[in-house]
Amino acid sequence: MTRPIALVGVPTALGGQLPDGRHDGMAEVPLELRRRGLLERLREGGLEIRDDGDLTIDPPVRADPDRWAKNRALISEFLPREAAMVAAAVAGGERLLILGGDCCAHAGAMAGLRRARPERPLAIAWFDAHGDFNTPETTPSGNTWGMPFAMLCGRGPDDLVGASEGPTVDERHAALIGGQVLDEPESRMLAASPIAHFGAGMVRTPAGMAGLAAWATTVAGEVDGLYIAIDHDVLDADEAAWAVTMPEPAGVPLATAIEAVRTLAAAMPVVGYGATAMNFAHGDGDRTVDAAARLAMTALAT
Repeated sequence: MTRPIALVGVPTALGGQLPDGRHDGMAEVPLELRRRGLLERLREGGLEIRDDGDLTIDPPVRADPDRWAKNRALISEFLPREAAMVAAAVAGGERLLILGGDCCAHAGAMAGLRRARPERPLAIAWFDAHGDFNTPETTPSGNTWGMPFAMLCGRGPDDLVGASEGPTVDERHAALIGGQVLDEPESRMLAASPIAHFGAGMVRTPAGMAGLAAWATTVAGEVDGLYIAIDHDVLDADEAAWAVTMPEPAGVPLATAIEAVRTLAAAMPVVGYGATAMNFAHGDGDRTVDAAARLAMTALAT
């Protein structure tokens, strides 16, 4: 019998603040996606979704002047609880669906997947217009939501890496897809690492997609599964007024993002999928939910 896909909501915007308030509403996204019919769309598409509810995070949003890593103590507190909730949700072999909140949710998701089966090596495909590969020493903003990719790779301060149970992935098995807005020290760290980087411009090309397929095929021989993390600001803001926290022009068109997800899912089993950084206080909510449904279906339908 096919096991259901376990949904865990992570309602947080603790990872940072933006001066114009665009992060307002971010923590409500898991609830809003349910209200706007995402689960019905996925079920109509043939997925069996078991909604395990939301992790309790109180407060879900808090202003913090820390210039190094905003709300690091609160984030370090909830990540191990998220990992425990995820591990329990997938203990029977279920696949995982994460709805965030900010991208710190992916670090807790990877920790939970590895906690459930520590012997299983996993890969990660991180779709994001931003690298999320900063550390407190490299960040210009102090926004911790710019650090979770580094955290789960084992980079960063002991408290945040420890709360993420990092490293939960070997950097040879990690890819950044769509990254185009990178801080200089962050870009240098990525370039010096074994992490594959398929930029927003490159992934639009046949050669870029072929490169992604080659990476996925090679990595598939070294891991037992893949977690796909999608920050929805990876989608091209020139294409639509996506309901996201940090829209970026010249990003990845939706059709290209779907093709990239399909390419990855064809190469190796998708054990988890996470959608983060939407914000229904801004942009075209209906179109954004449609995009979220299409991307999740592509990843989880196999």
